[in-house]
Amino acid sequence: MKSIPSISIAGRRIAEDCPPYIIAELSANHNGKLETALRIIEEAHKAGADAVKLQTYTADTITLNCDSEDFQIRGGLWDGKTLYQLYQEAHMPWEWHKPLFEHAKKLGITIFSSPFDNSAVDLLEDLEAPAYKIASFEAVDLPLIRYVASTGKPMIISTGMANAEEIEEAIQAAHEGGCKELAILRCVSGYPAPSEDYNLNTLVDMKQRFGLVTGLSDHTLDKTVAIASVALGASIIEKHFTLDRNGGGPDDSFSIEPVELKNLCNTALSAWKALGSVKYGPKPSEQKNIKFRRSLYFVKDLKAGEVITTDSIKSVRPGYGLSPSHLSRVVGKIAKINIKANSPVTPDTHEQ
Repeated sequence: MKSIPSISIAGRRIAEDCPPYIIAELSANHNGKLETALRIIEEAHKAGADAVKLQTYTADTITLNCDSEDFQIRGGLWDGKTLYQLYQEAHMPWEWHKPLFEHAKKLGITIFSSPFDNSAVDLLEDLEAPAYKIASFEAVDLPLIRYVASTGKPMIISTGMANAEEIEEAIQAAHEGGCKELAILRCVSGYPAPSEDYNLNTLVDMKQRFGLVTGLSDHTLDKTVAIASVALGASIIEKHFTLDRNGGGPDDSFSIEPVELKNLCNTALSAWKALGSVKYGPKPSEQKNIKFRRSLYFVKDLKAGEVITTDSIKSVRPGYGLSPSHLSRVVGKIAKINIKANSPVTPDTHEQ
């Protein structure tokens, strides 16, 4: 397996030997109100997320104002809208970015964004964004990836819909553009996505194949897939986050709420700690229970000089005597001392 380098965002190291990096995706869950976006940042911080992420685009920078069939959305959450209508409703106004960045900085939570064109990168550079995320739908936009990479900031590329060749091309473009710290995310670009589509064993293959910090962009409705990904080595978990799943916004229905985000942060950390390292033998929490394991005890009184027979000793709890593995070596030996029933078999009770 390739050696996997770590990355660092705003001083927080991200690697398999570090707790999972939790990103709360604000996306369109501001629902047109700056106050809501500010509160989402506050709640993400309270819940324990490492970062909150925005999306930086306008309807005009991401699509065309056209209502032909190509631009119509058929089926799913946004059925009946044109792409322009959806993004006009969902976009984060650019004039909000500065107060949002300032608010996050004041709270002490990292904030960065997914840019969708070069002008968005320029805006985010002016705000000193510490990192960039490439959304799954933009993973094939190699010129955009190179432009983002030219900032020299850490990058995270989401790989929803991408095949192995396309992922390799995106990684190569990032490196060609100058990116030195790169991570990739296993993602399913369904809203919501069924857990069975995640095929999380692919995450393990991605780490081995590409040799990069690897994580999960999770669009399922609970935390099961995210926690399972931690067990498979995910170093990043990104989850859409809202104040109210019933808020009626474009992304609310497949986002998690504050209590759920807090639970995810705590559970992901617990799962990561549980992985630990390869270690056999008693653990610290077991030390006090060793005495309750089985051991050999005398079940009859014996006088010094008597032969120890199979019916004079027994394997029982607690564990103050010799291990039951010594049974065959004790039977047939001579008692060195007078022995009382219900006393442990020890090296001093018989001839060796």
